[in-house]
This record gives sequence, structure tokens and C-alpha cells, in this order.
Amino acid sequence: MSEGIRKKKFNFKNPVYNDIMNIAWPVLIELILSSVFGMIDMMMLGNIADADYAAAAVASVGVTNQPLFLGLAVVQALNVGGTAIIARYFGAGKKDQMENVTKHVLIISMTLALPIALFGFIYAEQIMAFMGAEPGTVAIGKDYFRIICVSYLFQSFNFGVTGSLRGIGETKVPMSINIRVNFLNVLGNAILIYGLFGLPQLGVVGAAISTATANSVASILMIRYLMSGKSDLRFSFKNKFSFSRRTLKNLVQIGLPSAMEQLVMRAGIIMFVQVVSGLGTVIFAAHQIGMNILSLSFVIGQSFGISASALVGRALGARNPDMAEKYAHHSSMLGSMAGTGLGIFMFLFAEVLVGLYSNDPAIIENASTALRLAAIIQPFQANQLIVAGSLRGAGDTRFPLVSTFIGVLGIRVVLATVFIRVFAFGLIGAWIAIVIDQFVRWILIRFRFRSGKWKYHQIA
Repeated sequence: MSEGIRKKKFNFKNPVYNDIMNIAWPVLIELILSSVFGMIDMMMLGNIADADYAAAAVASVGVTNQPLFLGLAVVQALNVGGTAIIARYFGAGKKDQMENVTKHVLIISMTLALPIALFGFIYAEQIMAFMGAEPGTVAIGKDYFRIICVSYLFQSFNFGVTGSLRGIGETKVPMSINIRVNFLNVLGNAILIYGLFGLPQLGVVGAAISTATANSVASILMIRYLMSGKSDLRFSFKNKFSFSRRTLKNLVQIGLPSAMEQLVMRAGIIMFVQVVSGLGTVIFAAHQIGMNILSLSFVIGQSFGISASALVGRALGARNPDMAEKYAHHSSMLGSMAGTGLGIFMFLFAEVLVGLYSNDPAIIENASTALRLAAIIQPFQANQLIVAGSLRGAGDTRFPLVSTFIGVLGIRVVLATVFIRVFAFGLIGAWIAIVIDQFVRWILIRFRFRSGKWKYHQIA
């Protein structure tokens, strides 16, 4: 990073901050509310009157989420490529080429998502058992898993549309749509989980039905907006799709390392979950509650990272690498400040947050201790996610893959195994491994950014 940028005083009146916040704040609100709604879903399941069923239901959702995230990682990788390419075209004034890129992303996404969903639907029980779920958890969660596989198809489509819109910095409409459908999901959960208004009490299956319904509604709203003509990203099914080898090549070159990164991440987390699940249902439920709360902390880095990705790509498309560096630098500053504040909040109110999910003293004690460990790393976590977003916006996705491979597989999984199975540290050992992993990845990503090589990454 240049000395001029490092020495420049922090000034909120700088127009760069306006550009960053115009994209970041809708994403931040969308992700926060999505995470909060997800937390509410878990709270609803965790507070079912039958304590044994509630613990198994929470554990089954946690087990199901990991292979689901693995499937979504494939789609998200294409979105990274689509966002970067569309941002470049938008910055270069080539708006006529953006629709065809979006269609490539959506067609390829659905082509990949269908067999993944079918595989998960057929082998739901085997996948859950492989994840380390106990027989009781599998029995309760298998139908939830199958319904979520159907929901995954709609979610994959929605991610493709949202990723394309983010490439042009358009984040307010996806935010509005996601807020509405998440509210619908929570309402549906309350009705179907507890059997309100005379409907049968479906428990965890009701949560799955509500989620699938909400995602399908979101797909309808996304299509309606794209075809309304209100966006700079023009889209119509009437316009002929033109297959482009150049577009496919760009998506592969940018998206493949990102796909590998996500696969490494999810594979590592699955291995991590297998290690933690051996600690028993109650401890694993505490872990899942802690991870569910921790997921909320990622939204800061993700939102500013998405903003940095779009703006860096736009600036490089306009052949202005200095402006791209400014966007990256100021985004990381804002995110780190927010991460520090969130870390303090998590440390001080850990028991209160966990208490929203469960009144089990063992769960509260274990999950709150884990959260306090995670609070320490919040500024570094946010900074790492934002800088990695800047690299992806430039199309430089290989180094984030390297850092994830080292951090998740080389640090998190290995250390968690050693801390739990050798030193018997229990859940605390697993979360110490998470903290060390995050810190190592922050160092690696910062090193790559400071090299400046990302500025010269070419997109054909």
C-alpha cells in the first residue's frame, strides 16, 4: 500500500466513504437481519417444550447447514466471478455485455445445483451420519435435510441474481427482498414449528417448509425486478442467450479458485464439526449456538468486503488502480472499527446472547466462554474478510484459496483435533483453534494485498 494512502487522516467527509457506504449499508442490514432471523429460527427450535427434542433439533439444523453451505459454495464461486466481471464491464462503460454474463452465471449455477440437491435428497440420512450426528438427531433431522435440498435450488438462483446486482453496486433491492422473505420465514416458522392457528405442530420439519417457501418467493421477486427495466443490469428472457467462451473462461479463472476456497472451507468445517460432535449432544448444541451467534459477526466483514469488491472491480475497469487501492484501504478501516465495537459487545454480553437460545446452564456456560474467545479476534476477522473481498473484486482469487487452505485445514482442524483428543480441552480447545486460524489468515491476506500484485490482474 502506498505511503500516501497510509498517512492520510481518517475523514468521514471523504467522498470515497460515501461510495463505500452506499453499497455496504444495505448489504450490512440485509446480512444482519438474515442472521438475526436465522438466530430466531434456532431460538424457536431451542425453546420447544420437549428439551430432548429441542436439543436434537438444534443439532440437526447445525449438521444440515454444513453440507448445505458446501453446496452453496459452488454457486457462490460463480457469483464471485460474475460480480468481478460485471463490475469491470460497468466501470469500463460496457453495460451491454452485463446481461449475458448474468445469464451465464444463472444457467451454470442451476446446472450445478440440481445434481447436488438430488444427491442430498436421496442420501440425507447417510450424509448426516457421516457428519457425526447421533441416531436420534438423524431420525429427527432427515426430513428437514430433504426439504432444505429443495430450498437450495431457489437459494442458488437468488445468490446468482444478487451477485450480479452487487457487481454494479446495486444492493438496496436485494436487501428489500430478503428482509421481506426472511420476515415471511420467521412468521412461517412460528406457525409451523409450534402448530399455531389450528395447524399441526411440525417442529423442525415446519422450519424447513417455511424456509423453502420463503426462498421460492424471493426467486419470484428477483425475476420480477430484473425484468422491470429499473436496473442498469438489463435482463429479459426474450433476449437471445449467446454462449461466450471468453465469459466462461473468465468465470472459470476467477470462480474456480474461489470454488476451491469455499470447498476447502466447508470441507474443513465439516471435519471440524466431526471433531466437536464427539463431545456429546449438549456440548455440540452449545457449539452450534455459539457458531450461530458468531455468524452474525461475519456480516461486518462480508458487507464491507462486498462493497470493496464492487468498487475495486469498477475502478480497475476504469483503469484507475490508485482509486481501487483507496476503496480497499478505506473499506478495511471502516470494517475494522466496526469489528472492534462488535467484539467488545460480544465479550460483555455473551451470557445474554446465549440465554436467548437456551436456558440450559451447561449450554450457556460453554457457549458464552466460546463467544468471549471469538470476541478477541473480531477486528482481525473483519479486516481479513474485507481485504479478501478487495482481492476478489480484482479477480485475484488464488491467494484467498491458499490462505484458507492453510488456516482452515492446516490450523483449525489440526489444532482442534489435538486440543480436544490429545489435551482434552473440550469445546474451549475447538474455539481456540478458530481464533488462531482467523489470525493466521489475516496475516496472509494482508501480505498479499501489500504486494500490490492484485492491481494488475487482467480479465479478458
